[in-house]
Amino acid sequence: MERKKYVIIMAAGSGTRMGSELPKQFIELEGKPILQMTIETFVNACPDVTVITVLPEAHMSYWRSLCLNRNFTCPQILVKGGITRFHSVRNALAKVPDGAVVAVHDGVRPLVSLELIRNMFAEAEEVPALIPVVPCVDTMKVLEKKDDILVTVPGAHVDRSVLFGAQTPQIFHSEVIKDAYSLAYDTAFTDDASVVEKYGKNLSYVMGERFNIKITTQDDLLLARAILSLSSFS
Repeated sequence: MERKKYVIIMAAGSGTRMGSELPKQFIELEGKPILQMTIETFVNACPDVTVITVLPEAHMSYWRSLCLNRNFTCPQILVKGGITRFHSVRNALAKVPDGAVVAVHDGVRPLVSLELIRNMFAEAEEVPALIPVVPCVDTMKVLEKKDDILVTVPGAHVDRSVLFGAQTPQIFHSEVIKDAYSLAYDTAFTDDASVVEKYGKNLSYVMGERFNIKITTQDDLLLARAILSLSSFS
């Protein structure tokens, strides 16, 4: 029997790196709030998905009003964010039943493709923890700060061929990720995959997408607008 699909859209950040008074998830891209564009992408990919949107408590009313004013009628379960991303995801997982498959996705990654979402949900039926990654293309340097100056760490080298960057959506069997989030918070938990791995579960990987960028700075916003100007995204 096919598992019911859920997506947790993480939009509880304050967006300080964007340098804007308005949190980044509400900034407009192609005439729409980034958060709306992200949610629409998931609903278009999988119309049967249940959307859980995690927001800062101070902006929950703002988002409700924004959806109303824009006639954005997608059903959503709204959840208050926690003190860290870990706690925000834990709050959202309380709304997800066992026996489901749940994606966790950054609300400011609106350029993820329909194809990647559909393919990952399909594969996740049989795979309990599925993570999209992209290979590192830059030459990596191991540096440290000394007197506010970056210097090379002697003898330290990085093999670029084994380095990959993790993206979202990260998709899990709900009972796996809910059990993993019973762990105590650790600063090493930088994404959901790190929590599940610490819990002792194996991860599976698929190739992500170069254009599936996370919009956190003004430069990211410019890049996203440039990507959307391409014919394949119009």
